[in-house]
Amino acid sequence: MIDCHCHLSDAEFDTDRDAVLREASSAGVSVVVAVAESFKDFGRVMSLLDKEEPCDRSVVIAPCLGVHPVQMNGSGDQRSACMADLEQALPEIRRRKDEIVGIGEVGLDFQPRIAPSSEEKDSQREVLKAQIELAKELSLPLNVHSRSAGRPTVDLLKECGATNVLLHAFDGRAAIVRAGVDAGFFFSVPPCVVRSEQNQKLVSIVPLTQLLLETDSPALGPEKQVRNVPANLRISCEEIARIKSVSVDEVKTVTTENALRLFSKVKNLLPKL
Repeated sequence: MIDCHCHLSDAEFDTDRDAVLREASSAGVSVVVAVAESFKDFGRVMSLLDKEEPCDRSVVIAPCLGVHPVQMNGSGDQRSACMADLEQALPEIRRRKDEIVGIGEVGLDFQPRIAPSSEEKDSQREVLKAQIELAKELSLPLNVHSRSAGRPTVDLLKECGATNVLLHAFDGRAAIVRAGVDAGFFFSVPPCVVRSEQNQKLVSIVPLTQLLLETDSPALGPEKQVRNVPANLRISCEEIARIKSVSVDEVKTVTTENALRLFSKVKNLLPKL
């Protein structure tokens, strides 16, 4: 199985990252796509590839670099991303282009506390547009966040001609999900699907050929307020199988094929899957 969206560099894993990856390997996870949220994250994400870093090498780490729509200001408060954030990050993304498998985590977040005005929303849109163009230039897929912005996110991706897209933990309404399906986008399902009617509805709508597995660790686990881990990917897989009335093995096979189709560079990291 491939965890297509995970915050493996998060400080919550600093004390036991190797054990977390050993557990993931035992649960059948072969690849973890590790995403970044800001330029400050880039070093931590890329250090996961360092052979000196104590990470379990039976799990392949596949990094994505990008600028999330929610950034921090100098006092640690959350704010909307702006082009200055991306301009700081671009040189490092370009320098690492051969080592990364995607651009992410990127997207739109229109929660009122993050984007209370049209100016903040427009700022996020500008940053996402630029990263869509970057992904096309580098022939890399987009690992996309959207919160309270399902329709604007799908519309902007389509408007900008984005094709290789993963909508992670998507929270949009059914009609917007169908628009994403029609555009050929992939949707990844976190373990919180077991407690989310909205996520279960998404799984029922999206064809298995466009579904992927994710954990979004350390968030979106099967239990609220409990650290999520990549080993919980099996929970996503089992719930998809239940909803789709297919075998767990079929879900494992098809979602892995889907992930390798989207994150095509991951194939080069695997001697054999």
